[in-house]
Amino acid sequence: MSFRRSIFAGIFTIIPLWITWLVLHFLFSLLTKAGTPTIDWIASKCPDPLAEVLESPLFTNLLAILLVIAVLYTIGRLTTIVVGRRLLAFLEALVDRIPLVRGIYGSVKKLVTILQEKPGGGLQRVVLIDFPSAEMKTVGLVTRFLKDTNTGRELAAVYVPTTPNPTSGYLEIVPLDQVTSTDWTVDEALAFIMSGGAVAPDSMNYDSPSEEEGNE
Repeated sequence: MSFRRSIFAGIFTIIPLWITWLVLHFLFSLLTKAGTPTIDWIASKCPDPLAEVLESPLFTNLLAILLVIAVLYTIGRLTTIVVGRRLLAFLEALVDRIPLVRGIYGSVKKLVTILQEKPGGGLQRVVLIDFPSAEMKTVGLVTRFLKDTNTGRELAAVYVPTTPNPTSGYLEIVPLDQVTSTDWTVDEALAFIMSGGAVAPDSMNYDSPSEEEGNE
């Protein structure tokens, strides 16, 4: 094998490991930061030998992750019972009284709810749009429909996630007649984006009906 081919083989071998590391590192950091304060508080109440063990980085990280997972599981279980739903409604009512927090929480919750439903308007949730140029297409998620004030033209708000971290991206407002529906689910689209295109169904609706007629 030539030197150049060996370099490319090494690159293609490391890319999946690198993407997996980015995702795991993001989740690990998030859970650790959320759980560490509680672990530090527990350590401060314990005698010195035990406190030293609790404050060691390895033990703190593992215990913090387990604690956060346990809390998330408990919250998930609470939302399935009447008392839990009432408690969640009470907390949401409190959040709704805080101006800045209300806007952030409400927007995120609405986005998550929207992505779990079919958008309507003859479109699927997962679509293709011309981005970043007319010669290219990218996968996006339709979040809502709009209408041009002057012409009445129908528009779609499309969130375009980035690879490999779909939590960042672009918001594009696209004319409805320039949006191509796919038959992909949101899970399939996110797997496609996070894997850099390596994980995906074998086919997709790439060409819009007008393009298909023009090619005939």
